[in-house]
Amino acid sequence: MFSRHPPEAMTFVYTTNLSEVRVLAETQARSAGLAEDRIADFVIAVSEIAANTVRHARTQGSMEIWSDAGEIVCEMHDGGVIADPASAGRQPPASDASGGHGLWLVHQICDKVELHSDSDGTTIRLHMALPTAEQQARDSPDPNGGATTTPDVAW
Repeated sequence: MFSRHPPEAMTFVYTTNLSEVRVLAETQARSAGLAEDRIADFVIAVSEIAANTVRHARTQGSMEIWSDAGEIVCEMHDGGVIADPASAGRQPPASDASGGHGLWLVHQICDKVELHSDSDGTTIRLHMALPTAEQQARDSPDPNGGATTTPDVAW
């Protein structure tokens, strides 16, 4: 299935209160240093999987979030079973489909999605790359309050 998660992973069990799931995902994404423009994407992806637990699995779900090796990872597990995990969410749903949009969206947002489903339930890992130190330096606010300085140049 999946490699073990690190012992410092933050664990949370949820039933129906998805606002707590979203707050936790946002807090952990910020703490890990996920780029500001990707934090909302991470929260949406985590929330979609949690909503699927509530809607389809009808069991409690658990999530563990950690960051290492240049990425933030959220592993979510519930007691539901996905009939065809190999293709779930990999193609856009039909325009008249009543479901299937959330998992497809997750595949579009995340850098990597791993899914395992069997009689023990479903586990999904969402991966998003953290910015490199070079990207963080380039994208960080200018310490001069937005003003740029130019060196004195003799003409």
